[in-house]
Amino acid sequence: MTSARAVQRTYLVLMLGNTLAASFIWGINTIFLLDAGLSNLEAFAANALFSAGMVLFEVPTGIVADGVGRRASYLLGTVTLTLSTLLYVYLWEVEAAFWAWAVASILLGLGFTFFSGAVEAWLVDALTATGYEGTLEAVFGKGQIVGGIAMLTGSVAGGFLAAHVSLGFPFVVRSIVLAVMFVIAWRLMHDIGFTKPERRDRPLTEIRNIWSASIDHGLRVPAVKWLMVQALFTGGVGIYGFYALQPYLLELYGDPQAYQIAGISAAIAAGAQILGGVAAPQIRRLFKRRTSALATIALASAITLILMGLIEHFWVVIGLTVSWGLLFAATTPIRQTYLNGLIPSNQRATILSFDSMMTSGGGVWAQPVLGKSADVWGYSTSYVISGGIALLALPFIALSRRENAPADLVASPLAPEVGPEVHDERQPDDEPLEP
Repeated sequence: MTSARAVQRTYLVLMLGNTLAASFIWGINTIFLLDAGLSNLEAFAANALFSAGMVLFEVPTGIVADGVGRRASYLLGTVTLTLSTLLYVYLWEVEAAFWAWAVASILLGLGFTFFSGAVEAWLVDALTATGYEGTLEAVFGKGQIVGGIAMLTGSVAGGFLAAHVSLGFPFVVRSIVLAVMFVIAWRLMHDIGFTKPERRDRPLTEIRNIWSASIDHGLRVPAVKWLMVQALFTGGVGIYGFYALQPYLLELYGDPQAYQIAGISAAIAAGAQILGGVAAPQIRRLFKRRTSALATIALASAITLILMGLIEHFWVVIGLTVSWGLLFAATTPIRQTYLNGLIPSNQRATILSFDSMMTSGGGVWAQPVLGKSADVWGYSTSYVISGGIALLALPFIALSRRENAPADLVASPLAPEVGPEVHDERQPDDEPLEP
């Protein structure tokens, strides 16, 4: 019988491979698009269409994970991403028109939606089935650390390959790693603790049932709903803030060809992810409620983004980038644990995909807006605007907190058997709303 330790090992291997494959291009993606002849607006519009692809396909692929299996969804993701990544390289070679980049970006979004929700749902279900007794923050924190190591390796290697071979070569390497991950997942990733719905004569009816149940246990649960709405603001800002760092740092450094400097942004994020994964369980202990931690970190992140725009000095922005990366990395395991404690197993992948869709939805509207602001006023102003947008997430974290969900307080909420019962009544010993 598979043990909880073996489940964690497989999860960490998947995190390592996924992040390594993705991070080869994180340090040079924006420069790659600009080198292909796109403007700032078009480059970030392409990124926005990637996010739009995730919005379009998140829930359908989440239903695949809940209806067919988490493993099947993961394998489909590796195949789709491999092919669409190679398509990106071809478009760069021929300097294709924007409409072609739009199609390729949407396909990339489709590939990532097969991953989002499926891996996390697989982990939580498998840990529950194998009797895991620890906290989810600890497991997600280890995933952050492993992902950070992979991101650091991939982003530095991607910048080196871009500088010494070509801007397209890191994309080719990504495709090779994804093909290797297909083989690894085929051998190691098996659906544990997941029961496939009974086969019926009408698959569309089953899809509709899964969708309806996901709405009942997702958007109709206020604590979950407000957490998802919050992602509309923080998601888009986070995506833009990361990718805009590449040209922004080159601008501050004064050398538009210094691709290794652009890779620093991804390397810093990777190092911050490692430290954030270590720090998340300790940060959680400083607060009685997970929402208190989320609100405090969200406020600090917004202020950091504003300072990154106001202080136009290369080394100061580098230091602020480190701080911003640490804050983002530390909040992720806490938020994952809180959200998983609010949703039932049978709809887990679909609801997690819906949450990812909301994050991507933020990217759809925020990236073109912020990209245009960079074209008109410069990158520094766009970061100040980003910080202002990020502040809009705070009221929705407070609204989620008001629901007094058990997952906000319980140390290790794992896979509720039924939808969580959330009540409006506050207990006498509740903390005030302020974090």
